[in-house]
Amino acid sequence: MSNKRQLDRAGLDELLAEAGVGPAASSEELTEGTFNTVYRIGRPDGDLILKLSPDPDAPGLTYEQDLIHTEAEFYRAALGQAPVPEVVHEGEDYLLMTALPGTTLQSAGADAGVRGELGGIVASLHEVTGTGFGYPQKGLVQRWSEAFLSMVDDVLGDAERYAVRLPRPAEQIWQAALDRKDLLDDVRTPRLIHFDLWDGNVLVEDGRITGLVDGERAFWGDPVAEFVSLSLLSSLDEELLAGYGSDVDREKLSLYRVYLYLIMLVEGTPRGYTGARHEGLVKLVENHLLTELGALEQGS
Repeated sequence: MSNKRQLDRAGLDELLAEAGVGPAASSEELTEGTFNTVYRIGRPDGDLILKLSPDPDAPGLTYEQDLIHTEAEFYRAALGQAPVPEVVHEGEDYLLMTALPGTTLQSAGADAGVRGELGGIVASLHEVTGTGFGYPQKGLVQRWSEAFLSMVDDVLGDAERYAVRLPRPAEQIWQAALDRKDLLDDVRTPRLIHFDLWDGNVLVEDGRITGLVDGERAFWGDPVAEFVSLSLLSSLDEELLAGYGSDVDREKLSLYRVYLYLIMLVEGTPRGYTGARHEGLVKLVENHLLTELGALEQGS
């Protein structure tokens, strides 16, 4: 099952006209993503990327509302601080942006130089500050603890709503987050966080980073949270931290990992994921979730 919407050539040209852009010379659906429908639009004066949000009536997580607009906000805020697409047009349920050169880091493979460069780019990204904490689409608040605890509460509520079995009781997970309210309140400045910088969302060409894409999961928060996806299901590497210019708080990192792993466990149900590959990923994520909860317990 897929929540993705499809457009034929006439539908694509209709959206391009609405955006003030001429008809496509060519179009190709990019199928790597799992949430939005994405097309590469070929044009003589430079290719564009069209991202179409899922069916609004399709099931999803609580925070997965108006993510197209969150992505547009991320690119506008990050422009000049990191290599990101430029927004060409923001529609009600679609986003048209410039195409960036390169292939994903996942496909190309990373060496120490690229990881160090990525750390430097992330440090530059985190210089961008906002007026409040949290997901833009949910409304910003003035304390990071309030924003983050609401995020955890939402995904635990989603687990209950979709009857997703968690490896620990939701009450225990909630308490682990609540016990760290004071630690969260130490974060005083809301900074721009991509929160999905795994290798599939980093573009490279000729050994250099050319783009950070898929900014739809962005929020304003604690920079430590960025390192969850930067070290997805693995450990932090020295090259990345050297490029970033500082170490990160391991207790907060474990807490933010718990949050992302909860999302990864829950989101598959409304998206209809099944099969042996998905079951293997669920088991892997469950093990990592238990590891991070154990780390938090040992540190208490």
